Amino acid sequence: MDISIRGDKITVTKAIKDYVTEKMGRLEKYFDSDKKIKATVIIRVKNKEQKIEVTVPTNKFTLRAEESHDDLYAAIDLVIDKLERQIRKNKTKLDTKYKNLIQLDINTDFEVDKDEEDKSKIVKRKNINSKPMDEEEAAIQMDLLNHDFFVFKNVDEECVSVMYRRKDGNFGIINVK
Repeated sequence: MDISIRGDKITVTKAIKDYVTEKMGRLEKYFDSDKKIKATVIIRVKNKEQKIEVTVPTNKFTLRAEESHDDLYAAIDLVIDKLERQIRKNKTKLDTKYKNLIQLDINTDFEVDKDEEDKSKIVKRKNINSKPMDEEEAAIQMDLLNHDFFVFKNVDEECVSVMYRRKDGNFGIINVK
C-alpha cells in the first residue's frame, strides 16, 4: 500500500510517519496484494484537537474515515479501527454486489462476527411534493424541520439540490444536474 501522509499546520515527523504506516499495515490484509492501493492521510491540528483523515480509493468504492482526539496517536488508532470496522461491516454487501467482478481490489476471504454484519435496510420511504425555492428559503425550511439535510428544487440553479448542515455549523449544497 502506498501511503501519502500530509500535515496541515503540523510537521509530520518520522515517528508519526512510521506509526501511521505501521497502523495502516493492519488494513493490507483486506486488499489484494497484486493491486497497488494508494492511501491518503491528512493530519490537521486546530487548537488542542488533533484530527486525522484517511482516504483509500479503490476501483469500485472509496473508504474514508476521520477522527479527532487530543492525542494524535489515539486519533490514528481510532481512525484505523473505524476503517477496519467499515470493511468488516460491509463485507457481505461487497461480496454480493461485486462477486462476479475480477477487478475488486478488496479481499473478502475473512470471517465476520455475526454482530459486525450490517443488518441495515430501508425501513421507510417518503414521497414529498416540492415547490421551487431559493437557497435561503431552503435553509429556513431545513431549520423549521430540524433536519440535517433538505432536498429542494433550486430556482437559482435550475436543478434539484440537497442542502446539508456541515459539522462546523455552516451549510453545504449538492446540485444534481
